[in-house]
Parts: sequence; C-alpha cells; structure tokens
Amino acid sequence: METKHEICSNFIPRRNSLRRTCAEIVREARQSLRVQSTQRPFTPRGGQRQLFGTNSVRAEHDSRPPSAFSLHAQNFDADSRPGSGTRLSPLNHKPKFPFPCNAEDSLKDFPKSPTGPVEARKGLARAQTRLLKPASLTSLLPSDACTDEKLNPGPEQKELSAKLLCSPDLSTDHRGQLKPVPGKTTSKSSTNIEPALDSGVRHTGCRTEQKTELGYGDSTTCTDKEDAESLVWNNVILPLLQELESVAAGSSEGPVDRLCDLCDHLHATLADADMLGRRCKRRSGILRTLFSLVDLDSAQLNLHIAKLCLALCVSGNNLLNICKLVFQISRSESNDVLFEKNSIIDSLLLVLNNEDAHELIQKLCKATDCNMTVAGHILVQLTATLRNLADHPDSRKLFVSFYVIPALCLVLHRYCEDKDICTNISRIFSKLSSYSECCLALAQTPNCYSLILDLLSKHQQKQDLVVRLLFTLGNLTARSNEPRQQLFQCKDCMPTLLQLYNSYQRRNVSSNTALQIEAPSSREPAAATLADDVLVKLVRVLANMCIHPAVGPSLATNTTCIQLLMETLERRSVQESEELLVNVAAAINNLSFYQEENSEIRYNQLIIAKLMLKLLLSSSMDAMLEATRVYGNLSLHKDVRDFVMQNKVHKFVVTLLDSKRAEMCFSACGVLTNLALDPPNRVCLALEGASAKLVDSLRDFGPADWQLAGQACQALWNLIGHGSDKLLRPEEREVLLEILTVYSDEEEALKWTQNEDEQDFHKACWESEFLPVAQKLIKVFQSLETTA
Repeated sequence: METKHEICSNFIPRRNSLRRTCAEIVREARQSLRVQSTQRPFTPRGGQRQLFGTNSVRAEHDSRPPSAFSLHAQNFDADSRPGSGTRLSPLNHKPKFPFPCNAEDSLKDFPKSPTGPVEARKGLARAQTRLLKPASLTSLLPSDACTDEKLNPGPEQKELSAKLLCSPDLSTDHRGQLKPVPGKTTSKSSTNIEPALDSGVRHTGCRTEQKTELGYGDSTTCTDKEDAESLVWNNVILPLLQELESVAAGSSEGPVDRLCDLCDHLHATLADADMLGRRCKRRSGILRTLFSLVDLDSAQLNLHIAKLCLALCVSGNNLLNICKLVFQISRSESNDVLFEKNSIIDSLLLVLNNEDAHELIQKLCKATDCNMTVAGHILVQLTATLRNLADHPDSRKLFVSFYVIPALCLVLHRYCEDKDICTNISRIFSKLSSYSECCLALAQTPNCYSLILDLLSKHQQKQDLVVRLLFTLGNLTARSNEPRQQLFQCKDCMPTLLQLYNSYQRRNVSSNTALQIEAPSSREPAAATLADDVLVKLVRVLANMCIHPAVGPSLATNTTCIQLLMETLERRSVQESEELLVNVAAAINNLSFYQEENSEIRYNQLIIAKLMLKLLLSSSMDAMLEATRVYGNLSLHKDVRDFVMQNKVHKFVVTLLDSKRAEMCFSACGVLTNLALDPPNRVCLALEGASAKLVDSLRDFGPADWQLAGQACQALWNLIGHGSDKLLRPEEREVLLEILTVYSDEEEALKWTQNEDEQDFHKACWESEFLPVAQKLIKVFQSLETTA
C-alpha cells in the first residue's frame, strides 16, 4: 500500500462557493488511484525442500536424473588431460612391423595390449556411466613425484624446496636433478602456467592459448613454464593433496574443519600459481582427490569441495553432480548458515551467467533429445538451489550484480516447455520482485512481459506456476507507470489475462482437484485455495494496470473485464474470499475514476452499488474500507446518491467516522461530502450526528493529516455552508470555530510535525487542502456572530 501522502481526496463536490480550477480537480481525483498490494503466493509445499514435487513433470515420467539425492565419489569422473590446441600433421610413411604378418591372420598374430584401464573404460563407455573408485593419490601422480624422499621431505630438502620456489634460474632434468637454466631471467610471468586448449565447453574465465603438443619421453624438452608448474606441484600442491588424504583417512571426529582449511589453502595456492580453470596439467589428480572426500558426507566440507571444483571449471557429468551436491545441501534449512559463510553463490551465478553456458544452452536447444535432457537436469538442479537462496538479503544483491535475472529469462525462453525449470524460476522471480532493486532489474530485461504472458498461456493449468507469475506481474506494475503500459501493449495481454480470469472464475472450489495449502499459519488462511489465490493475484494486476492514464480508460470500457469483476462480487462471500473481494473493489474504485460515456462502470453503477453493500456490511475492515471508497466515487452521480439514502447506507457511513483508522475516516468524509450536495440529504445526515462527528474527526486527526482535515472541512461546508448553519448546534459551532482558528495559524498548525523530512509536505498539504476551506468556514461563522 502506498504511503498516505500519496492519497488525496477523490470526492468532488458539484456545488460550492470555493471554485477550483479543472487542473486542481483532476489532480486531486487522480491521486485517489491506488496501487493494490497482496501477499506472497501461499502455494503447496512439502515439509522439506524438494527438487521434484508431486506436480513435477520428471516425477510423473520417472525420468529423474540419476543420483539426484545420493552422491558418492564413484559418481564423478576424473577429467582427462587437457587436449592440445594444435593438431599434428599425419605421418607420410607407413609403419613397419618388426615381424611379418598376413592380412587374413593379422589380428590373430598382432600382440595384444595388457588388460588395464583402457579396456575398463571402453566397457563403461557402453554403459554411459564411468564409475571410478577413488584411488590413492600416489597412483595419479607422475613417477618422478612418487619417491619416498619426495613424499617425506626432510629439513634440508624443505629448505631446498623453499629456495627452489624462489629461484627462477633452476630447472630439473629427466632424472629429477636440479640444473641451471641458461639464459633465463627473473620474471614474475615465468611462473604463469600456459594453459592448453580444451575442446570442452567451460567458463569464459578459463583462458586458453594454443601451444605445441610435447612428448612425454624426455622432460628436458618441456618449456620453462611447464618446469615452473612442476615445481609448484611437487613442492606445494602435492603436500597439500597428501595431507588431505591423510586427514580424511584418519578419525571421523574433528577433521572437517582441518579439511576445509586445506581446501581453502589449495584454492588460494592454485589461484596464486594461475592454475585454476583448466590450466593445470595435473588437474585430474586434484579432482580425483576432491571427489574422494565427498564420501565423508559433510555439508560444510562439500561446499568447499564444490566451490573448488567450480573454480577448476568442471563440465559435463561432473558439473551436473556438483549442482546436485549443492542442491542436496541447500535442502536443509540448518545449512543456510553455511551458504552465508561460503561464497559458493558467486560460483553458481557465474555458471548460470557465463557466456559459455549461454552457448551451451543454444547448442543443446538444437541438439538431440538426450542432450536436452542432460542440460535440463543441470538447470533444474541449479535453479532449485538459487530458489532456496533467493530469500537471503546478502544473496539478492548478487542476483543483480551478476546479471542472473536476464540469464534466467533466457533460460525461460529456451526451456519454456519444461515445467520444472519454469516453476523454479517463477519462484525465484516471485521472491526477488518484492524488492525494488531486483524488480527494476527484471523490468529492464527485454521482452520479460511477453515472456511471462507466453508462459501463462502455455501453462495456464499449472496453478502453482501461474500464481507466481501473476504475483511477479503485480509487483512489476505496482512501482511505476512504464511497466503498466509495457505490459498492456504486449500482444494478447488482455485476452490472456481475461481467459485466465474466466477459466479460474468457473472452477468449483468445493470440487477443485488442486492441492490445498499447507498447514495454517499467520500468513496463510486455512480456507483459501490455490485457485482463489490465482484470482487474487490476477485482479491485483488489473487494478495496478488501470492506474496508467492510457490503460485505465481502455479497461473501463472493456465489457468482459467489468463483467468478470461484477461476477466475482456476486458469486463470492467475504467470509470465504476476503482478499479477492477487497482486490476486486480496489480495481473497480480505480476504474471508476474514468468517467467516459461508454464506461462499463458508469453503465452498471447501480448494480455495483448494490453489490458493494455485501462488503460494507461485513465484519472485515478492509472490505468496508474498499466499499466506502467505491461509494465515494460512484456517489458523484445523483442516482447513486439516491440509492445510498434509500438503503440507509448513509447511517453506516456516519458510523465509520468513529473509526480510529485515518483511512476509514477519510473515505467516510468523502462520501458525506458528495451526499451533502443534495439539500434533502443534509437534514438526514444532521439527524445522524454527522456534523458533530466531523468536528471530532477534525480535532483528532487534523494536526497529523491535513488532507483528512481538508476533506472533513469540505463535508462540513456542504452541510452548513449553504445557509444550513442551523443544523449545527451553537456549542458545536463554537468548538468548530476555535479549532479552525487554531489550525489556521501556520506556527500552531505545523508545530505537531515531528519528522523534519516531512515538514515541507505537511506544509504544502496544509496550504492547499485545508486552509482555503477553513478560511471560508471561519468567514461564515464570523458573519453569523456579527449579525447576531
């Protein structure tokens, strides 16, 4: 709900001696248009955070990604050595075999390679899954790094290693002996690792360069940078990996913190040596060690492992499993504090917003169904994790700074048929759009409105998706005029919204097959259904859209729209659908501002006035408030004023002046202002004590709300300022004159304003809304005293 200072009088007296310009009247009436707010969607959810709910497409078709919630080291693949960026030219000669063989028995006589990992990998390739047991680190390292002397360096060797790392003038020969490098100069760039070009898709941060592929026979042919990488590996990284394995193999109690520290140290070391991404030749050894730690089943440690694996630019099955691992951790609310301490969110957002990820999506959109399925599984895991983290204040700014919202819109566009992905992203949008910065980022994303409308059209039967998309549209249209017009101008905007309205309007709530909401809470009334919530959010969008001066008149003349709103008022009760009827009344109040000749509101104003009685006589204060506002606009017409007096509605309006709510009193003053335009009505209002209650309202609310004080004075002027001053008793007139005199003094009137930031606003309201009418009333009373 907008602040009170944005709500001005929407009641325009037809006859009084205080003449105002047309611009002032239009400005005053337009400010009565109000943005409608609503609660977050209360949609079905389980007791735990789940990836696939009962409505999931993947759950229905039993096509969940493997190991969605059970991950072990064997589920990961150890990355192979990065490929060369340069292709070698084919050999010009044919190989000669050391023994003769015939063509027909060549296969029989040719020596077979020993059974080993190659055959195992071939067999596993046919099963489309590589199950690798975590091997010891020593089996993954080069032979020159596996001697006992290097695994357990003594003090002298440690000192030598330290000197070695600081000296750029030393290298190693093929036997591991130190030797000077001739002609080598000291340079920081000499320690940078020159990365090899990989054919796989990876993050843009993983820079690649082309270099000639080198053989493995003689290490003396390696470049200086490769020598530097070997030094860092043997003297820094290798001991860290060994200590990781050693601590992990020890007792299960207490090593988690130590393992996390070691992972952070390893991460920092790789970053300092420029060996993150795919730059490190021994990257597979690092990954294999990290994957083996997953079996320790520690959420804290697994987050550190996931962060480091993402920094190493894992892809394919490993990226999928890392996303599964992070989502598995995010399912437990007790782990939320771990995400606050770990910057894994940055890495996840980089994965989603990465340029290569976009290229991957575009490629998979044109690829086979199998590839689309794999990409879909990855996006489900990732968006589900982001969905769970979107509520945290610290993470919301990352959604904006990493441009993840436009990336999510791209994913929605590519995977608009995938209900699981669409539902996850709609939940993210419904959370983020409640905050101005995130809402602005979404509003500035090109084609976001047409994208949401397209999803509403495609998935109109999926209620949990529809309600969140409508809630997001309501948040977008609640902040400024530009989104209201952009949404309205989208192709098929009104047909889509009105089709949804008509469809959900006709659903029988008692036989609705939709799931009921979760256990009652202070935010979610137990009797509400998801279908009702769809209508609540949809009507809110209509109420917000019609505030725009170009959209409002069009909606006011839309017969289908007005008929649906009236139908809702007729079919629903306040006890069962309070929020829905309040939103409908707010939409009608906004639409009633536009008084075009072909306005459907104006054509049906008596029917609407009758339907509003149900809200006015209810026990809901919000419903009574909205009904009073509608009567304030409709009572500009004589036939509606007659209906109000004939049905004793004015008695209820006078009673509302006793309300302690300033908004309620303000709206009641407006209705009385219009009713007092007709002389026969003034006597009836005076008999109900309207004048005395208006004086009380002026005294109670005046210093804090000069708009309300001005509206009360306007009602009093219409009651007693046209020669009907006898309707006010002498003691009441004396009290009113004293109040007006005090309030007309600027120093006295504005001394109650405690907030210095609002002083200028209060002064403006006092000068424009209250003072002109108060001075008129004072002159009338002073002339009466002079005559007496």
